[in-house]
Amino acid sequence: MEKAFEHAHFIWPAGLSGEDSYAEFLTSFEAPEEKAVCRISCDGDYTLFLNGEAVGCNQYGDFEYYKIYDDIDLSPYLKKGKNTLGVLVWHFGSPNQRYRPAAPGLIFEVRAGRRILTFSDDATPARQSRAYASGRKKKITSQLGYSFYYDAGKEDPWLSGKADGFAPAVKVSKNCVFYPRPILRPQNLPRCESRILVAEGNHYLVDLGKETVGLLSLSLISENPQPLTICYGEHLEDGCVRRRVGSRDFSVEYVAAAGENHYTNFMLRLGARYLELFSKEPITLSYLGLCPQVYPIKETGKRPESEEDRRIYELCLRSLRLCMMEHYVDCPWREQCLYAFDSRNQMLAGYDAFKGGNAAYARANLKLLAMDTRSTPLLSICAPCGTDFTIPSFSLHFVLALEEYFAHTGDGDFMNEVYEKVCSVLRFFLENREGDLLRPFADPKVNWNFYDWSECNEGHCLDNPEQHPDAVVNALGILALSAFERICAATGRVFPFPGEAEKIRAAATARFFRPHRSLVTMFGDSEEYTELSNSLAILSGIIPKEARATAAAALAGGKLLPSSLSMKPQTYNALLMADEKTYRPFVLSDIRKNYSKMLKAGATATWETIKGASDFDNAGSLCHGWSAMPIHYYHRFGMVR
Repeated sequence: MEKAFEHAHFIWPAGLSGEDSYAEFLTSFEAPEEKAVCRISCDGDYTLFLNGEAVGCNQYGDFEYYKIYDDIDLSPYLKKGKNTLGVLVWHFGSPNQRYRPAAPGLIFEVRAGRRILTFSDDATPARQSRAYASGRKKKITSQLGYSFYYDAGKEDPWLSGKADGFAPAVKVSKNCVFYPRPILRPQNLPRCESRILVAEGNHYLVDLGKETVGLLSLSLISENPQPLTICYGEHLEDGCVRRRVGSRDFSVEYVAAAGENHYTNFMLRLGARYLELFSKEPITLSYLGLCPQVYPIKETGKRPESEEDRRIYELCLRSLRLCMMEHYVDCPWREQCLYAFDSRNQMLAGYDAFKGGNAAYARANLKLLAMDTRSTPLLSICAPCGTDFTIPSFSLHFVLALEEYFAHTGDGDFMNEVYEKVCSVLRFFLENREGDLLRPFADPKVNWNFYDWSECNEGHCLDNPEQHPDAVVNALGILALSAFERICAATGRVFPFPGEAEKIRAAATARFFRPHRSLVTMFGDSEEYTELSNSLAILSGIIPKEARATAAAALAGGKLLPSSLSMKPQTYNALLMADEKTYRPFVLSDIRKNYSKMLKAGATATWETIKGASDFDNAGSLCHGWSAMPIHYYHRFGMVR
């Protein structure tokens, strides 16, 4: 691996510390004749400026031991003679499901060929930002992290090097292992179209026309300095953007300067369709909206032939793309988190939707998940993550996602790279048994035994204090062990758990299978028959082969406690395993039923659940990547051209 930052050091303004802090850094260099590249990394997020123009932004999610840097080509922005380089850094400091805290710091160097033109050290001028307020620690959501407060009246020409308050930075001790960004950087596009629905002087409501992901941008005139509150969301309630949803506060604050205001925030990415602005005194608003950010991936261009299927496909594809940032995210509005299960669905859709199967992007997601560490071998709830919390079942889905990636790419090197991680995960499950059966994990403070947003599957550990085995965790365990055994056989590695899947399968059949119904119960002492548990029981072989047909008929008949959209692929795969010819029409019919409902409701992306915005106490996401799976089935059935 290339050695990064041979001369540069991590730096930070002297005396600036704490959570939610903003720092500014300046340096200059003479324009070279050859290509100039800035290598940069930080804790938190950054915006890189050259001669006052933003030329790069957004730190890749990472850890100190897996620290990602960007190489940004400065050549298109150079001018003859002296060039001024500025960096704005936002240090988060507080743990959440998207960020693991570390010491604040920025490191950079500008190279031209083998020459280093400038680099970060204790001679680099630095200061606390004046326009961005530090230390407010006002959160949007627990997953997204902090909002921001920007005072345009405190702007000064610091990006030109003509501002006071700068002093030599101090070196920061950080023990990082550097890696280049494994994927492309998202592209920033010009401002999207924005239609003003309400214009009342001190109250504006705008419609972007469709779900959009990007950077907040505005242009306005204010006669006097004054604070503005800007809210954003995916839907309207009583003609307004719903700012507060439970403890969540989907708003940011901007203090307008007297006169013209033009502003873009390059670090806080938003997902929204509507924005709403409130001011104390009337303003004249010329623009409020987003500069879209898109991941630069090429689509195959294939579509189903029928109009209905084509519209569903395009709805799913758009949602999939909106949920592609530095990594797959569950949703752009509410969380922006990388979950092992959510991304499994997204990767399966991406293999079919994008040229080259989007292999590099999928690999980067899987690596980021594998690199996370916590108190046990189970994956953190998201990656990167600063909280010691997990959804254990998602660690098993991670193993299944690895096999699916391997099937599409043949990337044995990566399978070898994650071999020990998978061994530790599966061993941890096998050590938590009742006889031969896997049990859910104890301690609900760190383990959420979630399977699906449906009855009996939403984290029953709270209602199962004895942690008795259930059908879902055992079926997933069988599937993960079997997948890993196939990976090991294909890559020439030793499979460390021979015969364990068969033991679990025999014990699970004995405990959960009810011959009189040809179904499995969720728990051994209950008569709760769920769509998810029976789908997984067919796929894992817990339901004997001779009973598959009856079980499949029950799944298709809608007589079991239903699965949500995210887990419907388990149902579809079980039915197709039982009898593809018979159930292919059912799968297509079910997809059309659910997704046509979204289209009729005016959806511009796929919903989190079929309830839409009303679910989860009106926090239901209207753009959720895990619901893009119909793409996979259209391709599987050979329906795209």
